[in-house]
Amino acid sequence: MRVACLLVPDLPLVAERRARPELAGRPLAIAAGPGPRAELLAVSPEAARARVSTHQSVAQARAVCAALEVRVASPALERATRDALLDAALSVAPRAELAPRGTGAWLAEARVFADATGVAALHRSETGFAAALAARARALALPAAVAVAGSRGAATLAARHLAAEIPARLRAEGGAVRVLSAAEEQAFLASLSVDLLDPDDALAEALLRFGIRRVGELTRLPRAALATRLGPSVLPLLALAHGEPDALPIAAPREGRLEEALDLEWAVDRLEPLAFVLRGLLARLLARLAARRLACGELDLVLGLAGGGRDVRRIGVAAPSLDPRGLLGLLRLSLEARPPTAPVEHAALATEGRPLRPGQLDLFRAAGLAPDALGRLLAELALLCGEGRVGTPAVADDWRPGAFLLRPFEAPPAPEAAAPAATGGPAVLALRALRPPLSAEVRSLHGRPERLRSAVANGHVLRAAGPWRTSGAWWSREERFAYDHYDVQTSDGSVVRLRHDLLHDAWEVDAIYD
Repeated sequence: MRVACLLVPDLPLVAERRARPELAGRPLAIAAGPGPRAELLAVSPEAARARVSTHQSVAQARAVCAALEVRVASPALERATRDALLDAALSVAPRAELAPRGTGAWLAEARVFADATGVAALHRSETGFAAALAARARALALPAAVAVAGSRGAATLAARHLAAEIPARLRAEGGAVRVLSAAEEQAFLASLSVDLLDPDDALAEALLRFGIRRVGELTRLPRAALATRLGPSVLPLLALAHGEPDALPIAAPREGRLEEALDLEWAVDRLEPLAFVLRGLLARLLARLAARRLACGELDLVLGLAGGGRDVRRIGVAAPSLDPRGLLGLLRLSLEARPPTAPVEHAALATEGRPLRPGQLDLFRAAGLAPDALGRLLAELALLCGEGRVGTPAVADDWRPGAFLLRPFEAPPAPEAAAPAATGGPAVLALRALRPPLSAEVRSLHGRPERLRSAVANGHVLRAAGPWRTSGAWWSREERFAYDHYDVQTSDGSVVRLRHDLLHDAWEVDAIYD
């Protein structure tokens, strides 16, 4: 088995710059919390050149570098960045999985393992596969080191060594790639520092006391004697140092649910600043979807409100789409229709990745509306008109007059070419129902309509057919009805259907014949 390790050494720093690209090139530090006494977790190369280092307090760092930008570490932002690193791996490899968080000196790193078995058939070599992995990570604003080896442990050690040796500038340009063949793997691992194995404090002190500084010096010692002297905690380090093959294969890809989140520095109480925040979340979410050849389905928006409240809403998307302008318009329409009840302190946007809907067009017909554009239009109409008010009408199995169903609209298939219709056939009338019916004034003679006055038809009644009586719900005082229907033609050329409400003695135009 061959395994690739995609490693980002300074996750808090990379997550902050991924969310705020304007911080690139500035001295930046990530603090563990607010306040001047908070400890720094990560610093940018620009800040390091100004003698700012980790484990300093914010006050100490500002005393060294007055131009330092300090941001508080965001767990939601780091979690989204780790998931984005997994998406970068899944865009190239068939299987990938997130590694557990590191400890000690490697607490700030993020790692993803990708299956690299047989990748030379697609990428010509394992080096080409590693370069493709690094390029996909760079496209998602994740400068990463990539190493390929025979096990998870060997690939992790090689990636850690690569990230420590190559500056962040070169990693951002795609230069941090290393492929270890089976023949050179043991010699390479033996030359590495034992600190890359991530021993705990007690074990690191014991190894230093014994004069063990290199991995090769550790692997030359007998396993049983080491376990007796140093305890069982040294056995996982020995397995890592020997590059032993993994017992379990890399897991299959997870479900296609993707989420981007951001903790805001200041509460937002207006629509425009909130839309600016959502634009960044949506852009990063769509970039991850595009990397995995997926499109955006229904959007789940979660807003954390000041005071501990939450605003959860789902924005429907009729067809999978990657159009940021249209999706942002749907988010804005939802917020305008129902604004948050308190200032927003946290925002999260999630969706289920779905394949793009193909649109097969007819060669000899005009191109119709694209599926994603049609879906965007239907979603906008639903937000404007209300839930359940946009769709295709259908006949309902109901006894009430005028009852109907509203089903989700789907574009009909392209009609097949039909033979020319025969001329001279009987004319067919279409009945267009009016909901609600229009009020009418009717003068009747011997119980039949003689003259009609309404918003759609006026004049003497030339011809009339009926009445046809419909009644029902006699058991309910509120829902009972009794109507006499007439089909009439008036002197102004209109053909309508009249309805006489026998319970209230009222006339209405119920439908029009076209």
